[in-house]
Amino acid sequence: MLIKVRFKTEQKFVRVTEPKLRIFLNDAFLKFGINDAPCHMAKLLDQTGTELDEDVFEEVLKQPDVGVLLLKLDDDGQEFESEEPSNSSFNRSSDSIVIESPPGPIQHPGEDAKALVQSILEKKPGGDIISKEYRKTKYLTDSTRRKMITILVADMTERHGTSPPRHIRERYAEGIIALFPCLRDPFSKKGYEHYFDPQSGEGYLSWKIKNIQRNCSQKRGQSSQSFCGGPTAERRASNISDDLSEEECKDAISFMKHCSDETTIKQKMQATFQYRRRLIEDPNKYGDVLLEFPRFKDMKGLIEQDFTRLFGGVVSAKFLEKWPTAFKHKIIAQSKGLHPSRDLQELIAAAESVGNDDEENDAAWDHELAGILLLLHLIPPVAQGRKRPGKMSASMAENHVVMFLKTGNSVQEHLDAIQESKQPYLLAAGPKKNTIHAYYIVLDKYAIPCMSASAVGAFDELFKIHFVFGTSYNKVLHNMYTFIQTTIYEIDVGQAP
Repeated sequence: MLIKVRFKTEQKFVRVTEPKLRIFLNDAFLKFGINDAPCHMAKLLDQTGTELDEDVFEEVLKQPDVGVLLLKLDDDGQEFESEEPSNSSFNRSSDSIVIESPPGPIQHPGEDAKALVQSILEKKPGGDIISKEYRKTKYLTDSTRRKMITILVADMTERHGTSPPRHIRERYAEGIIALFPCLRDPFSKKGYEHYFDPQSGEGYLSWKIKNIQRNCSQKRGQSSQSFCGGPTAERRASNISDDLSEEECKDAISFMKHCSDETTIKQKMQATFQYRRRLIEDPNKYGDVLLEFPRFKDMKGLIEQDFTRLFGGVVSAKFLEKWPTAFKHKIIAQSKGLHPSRDLQELIAAAESVGNDDEENDAAWDHELAGILLLLHLIPPVAQGRKRPGKMSASMAENHVVMFLKTGNSVQEHLDAIQESKQPYLLAAGPKKNTIHAYYIVLDKYAIPCMSASAVGAFDELFKIHFVFGTSYNKVLHNMYTFIQTTIYEIDVGQAP
């Protein structure tokens, strides 16, 4: 396969000898006589400005419409573009492949933009709720808008891969305001730039696609390491038989959305367990899980139920059994041997203040959570190398484990303020840090209520949600979570690096 490359005023073809980013960069440098630019000084970007790493580059090459790739050199700002036009036709010879551009962008036969979006929302679970809300209010709330974006991006990536070209994103954005004209932005040129702006490549659709690209990259990166276990590993519960057909599963899913009986919902969730696992392990359908199973967001205990189906009751109970008796006191004792920073000393004091939380500094966490956070000092956050945020202190890493929400503040406002999806973390709500009344797990800008009101119980659920949703560990917390996984839960022991 040849890719047309432009560098300054020259244009040449660079052959893709292997679908590896570093090899492609080396070949391009040699083709243009660039001898003093090592590959680590270069960044390859897609049309939206998203950096393509090794795994995403391989995915891009599989697409029928690669589009324009931009290579930037960090040292002197030079750049060149590589292009494989949409729906390219190939004239093959023994020496080369000539790529000829088609006259225009790919169109969906028989569909205009409005019909495309309408048909997607009619077919996908949850789409009818979006249409009903708009017909009733001529508006979409933030949560409903996020659901719509998730549904449309899932369809887009299913059709066009995880790096859909610019004109495809624009087509979906155009279809949104054609179907829902009241969502048009009167202050922009085309009215749909907040969903996708062709000039900047930004917008709700692109931001969701970037999240999917990152999740896919993390899953592939995890599997390529020697660590073949963990939350992203494919696994099936051996004691579960897949008794329901896909049609029966869909009937059960539809029933649960309107059912109010907790016992019945839990039974239906058990019956659809294997169907849910298939969704979780499919990168193109990963974002559909909370849309198809929204009861995770309002019913406690479903995380525990799915984790127990994966690993059994003995494994599921290990953290609550072993942390208070076998680990907490050892963690405190070993922490006292570390360099005595102020933050560390405050955590140790809070961890030892059992029964006196209300009388202590209300800026400190309660003794249960403080003991868990001491692990960040004993097992420091993973350094990120040249990429931001670089080296992170244990105190800074706390926000990746838990964030505080003072009583009176809105959980929804906290979710709306999130700029991009992060790995799961706890949201602790209460009048002060050492008096928490409720815990939530924030995942994909949703707040899932914890079954337990205690810090130890909430953290137990936080750990388990990684496996229940197949979500990779936060990079800076990878070592801490791996320690908990292998040493306390004893999951995939011997498979960690």
